[in-house]
Amino acid sequence: MRLKIFLLLFISSLLFSSCLLKPIQSEFSLQRTFSDPVIIGEFDNGKILIYNGAGFNHKIDNSSFINVWINNKPLGQLMSNEFAIIYLLPGKYEFKLVHKDIKNFTSTHIIEIDKDTKVICVKPTITSNKAEITNAIPNNFHLFRNIIRQK
Repeated sequence: MRLKIFLLLFISSLLFSSCLLKPIQSEFSLQRTFSDPVIIGEFDNGKILIYNGAGFNHKIDNSSFINVWINNKPLGQLMSNEFAIIYLLPGKYEFKLVHKDIKNFTSTHIIEIDKDTKVICVKPTITSNKAEITNAIPNNFHLFRNIIRQK
């Protein structure tokens, strides 16, 4: 009986620890936000908020961590309930997203930034990743934190 419990615990810990994704360092000039709560009106002239919109299913096993590259330049790793603020000029950008859930799931998305783009949601899905312009801050955004750590 003890052997069965040990094997079950071992397999469970192996599955949950296998979903950790190695973080990447950002090469972007990340911005802080000083208004609390964040106001959508403060995003204009290329100032864009990118957040991880991972759902509950991805949060329980750490597969919500997502590495983001924009035009082959690393933005960094967004964990669940994290966001980054960057400046992007209008144009087409290639977003490469990677999350790990037993294996690495990589996807590429072409996002067209214009003068009205303010908010982009990236999130892992069961078999890939998703990136979309939402131009809306999620309802639970008071629970989110900037990837720039407060010192």
